This record gives sequence, C-alpha cells and structure tokens, in this order.
Amino acid sequence: MNRLLPLAFALLAAACTTAPSAHRTPMAPLVPASVAAPAAAPQQVILISIDGFRPDYLGKGQTPVMDGLVAGGAFGPMRPSFPSVTFPNHYTLVTGLHPDHHGIVGNKFNDAELGVFTMASKEPGFWAQGEPIWITAERQGVRTGTMFWPGSETENHGLRPSLWQAYDKDVLGDARVDRILWWLDLPEGQRPKLETLYFDIVDTAGHHYGPDAEETRAAVASVDASIGRLVEGLKARGLYDKTLLVIVSDHGMAATSPERVVWIDDIIDPAALQITSAGAFVSADPAPGREAEVEQKLVGRHPHLECWNKADVPARLAYGTNPRVAQVVCLVETGWTVTSRDRPVEKDGGAHGYDNQAPEMQAVFIAHGPGVVVGRRLTDLQSVDVQPFLVRVLGLTGPVVDGKAADTLAVTQP
Repeated sequence: MNRLLPLAFALLAAACTTAPSAHRTPMAPLVPASVAAPAAAPQQVILISIDGFRPDYLGKGQTPVMDGLVAGGAFGPMRPSFPSVTFPNHYTLVTGLHPDHHGIVGNKFNDAELGVFTMASKEPGFWAQGEPIWITAERQGVRTGTMFWPGSETENHGLRPSLWQAYDKDVLGDARVDRILWWLDLPEGQRPKLETLYFDIVDTAGHHYGPDAEETRAAVASVDASIGRLVEGLKARGLYDKTLLVIVSDHGMAATSPERVVWIDDIIDPAALQITSAGAFVSADPAPGREAEVEQKLVGRHPHLECWNKADVPARLAYGTNPRVAQVVCLVETGWTVTSRDRPVEKDGGAHGYDNQAPEMQAVFIAHGPGVVVGRRLTDLQSVDVQPFLVRVLGLTGPVVDGKAADTLAVTQP
C-alpha cells in the first residue's frame, strides 16, 4: 500500500506521482510534481535517523527534547519495509522504494555480477537501482550534506552530496551534530539546504541489552540530548523557526532470549544451505546439488518459522522479485532467533528483521517546523512515504517511487 498525500496533507499539503521501479535498469524518468512547494517552505531540512528507535521509547522521561518536538509538530509510528534491517530501510527512507526495488535487499546479499554486498561495500553498482534524495536534490541545484547515512559515501549515477562524511562509529553524537551546524555556518552559496544526520547507539544498546534495558534507555537519553544540542545550535543561529526537522528510524527492536531459539540443525543439515542472513529472518540459497533437499525439508511451516521460495513470499512483504533476493526466505516469529547449535544464543538481547507489521518493528516519524500542523497524529504511515514528502517539501521534481499519492490515510485531528 503506497501513500504520499496522507503524509503531505497531514503536514504541508503536498503531492507526488509515484510507481514501482524496475530492476537493474536506468533510473526512471523524472515526473513533475502536481503542485508547487508549500507557502511555508523551510529554509533548510534536516533529516535525522535514530537507528533502532521504537515509538514507545518516547514519553518515558528519557526524551524531553523529542517529546517537545512531538508536542509542537506531527508524529506517528511508521511501518518499515521488509526486511526490517538497517541498510535496506535507510535506503528506503531516502529513495521512497521498497528494498525489492532499490536493490539493497539485506545487510548482506549476493549480486550475480558484483559479488557479495556487505555494510562496508562502496561499489556504486550496488546502489544504482535507487536514487537517494540527496542525488535528486543535487541534480536540481540544491546543495546537500550527509553526516553518515548508508549509501551516502558512494557516487550515484555520477553524483555525490556536496558535503559528506565517511562513516565512523567512534564519532560521538555531539560531534555529529557539530558538523551539521558547521555546515550551516558556511557562506550562503555553500550551505546545504538538505542535511542528513545519523545516530547508531540506540540500536547498538538494543542488540546487546534488549529494548527495555537500562543501557538502552541511557542511549535514548544520549541521542535526545544531542538533538537538544542541535536545537539550541539552530536557535543560536536564528534558524530554528526556519528549519524543518524530520526525525525517523529505520526499524524497531524486539527482545530475544536463549529460551526462544529455532535450531536450523533440527530442520535441515546447515551444510545444505548457503546462508546470507540468519537470526530474525533467514535468507539462503541451496548448496549446489542439494536443491531438492532444501525444497523438501526447509520450505514450508515449522514451529516459530515459515520459509518460502522467493517467488512465493507473501505479497504484503513486497519482497522476492529482485534477482539479489536469495532463493529461500524465512520469517521467524517475533522475539525468536534462528541459528545453528554451534552458534548458540548466550544471553538476553534484542533483534530486528522480523515481520515488518510486528508492533516491535515499528519505526518512528516526527516532523517539526515550518508548515507542519501542530499536534497532528499520523497513522498507517510507511517508510516509503518519507522520500516523496521530502521531495515535495524541497520543491523538487522526484523520480518514480513506491510512496504513492493518496488521500485515504486516517489521521486523528489534534
């Protein structure tokens, strides 16, 4: 299900023309937006991602800054695309395409021509099936700056952001914010109009300790304080009332336990599989000569696990047509882990990658700034809707994407 006007009407009264993208073909031609940019257009837009941040982390005492932005802006839970993992969904947020269409189909996958993709891959061909918002903007003369975002370090169709930073996990949150503010201090002709900012520590803590752990709450509080630093920096520069802040996450986090494990060894000999992903979902190809065994033993329903051939993945997951998707895809029951007995789950923790409709996988959306309807509460929002909203806000002409203009989104009036 695809929508843009739900989001745009709820925030800035906007529209976009969209449709699915083809695989491994040149980028779809640009199509004109149906109306002009809103009268209350912001001077700049800052897109902030908090990896692994669940909507229910808000309002519990750790997020006074974000709670204030929610109160003074628009907010809603957001359904990620499947698989609900980091790189596919970060690319969805900035391309408006499901992973099956933008080609980053997992944190790790195989491409017949390019080889193995990992989260360290910079080869442009891996990223070329989608056009991120910073490339759309740069094509049209709008300067951008990306302070960490999957795909932002790679040339895309011959272009890059005007300003970008190679990812370094050791850079603290406040330093990331300071780089954003430094870019805003550049002379007008060099200053970006669109910036992205990425925080990873909430996801890291959620994996190690679980979504309800004290350590995760501390990470949430730390990111909130860094966003507070950004807000104060904008105010000091007289830019706060001119800036649209859009805070999103890529997915949520579910609690895991050594007591909730599916042992792949009990279903099939692991040597029969070439596994690219496991844990919260499984992506695997049969080992050569063992195709019939995989079909007989793995494909189908098992306790806490269901596996499909890629052609039979449920349509609601919008996954399985891209050549990069492995032959077999399995969904694990939320909160369970699939692994082999030589790699046991040793302690409680957290994971994501589960069914994107699971409540624990829900991401967050907050918008605050010029044109945003104060107090608006959004429902039925999907991650593919963010990019067309940004295209609309920035007054750009956007590529064909999966976030589609529609007026059926239910909203609760403030």
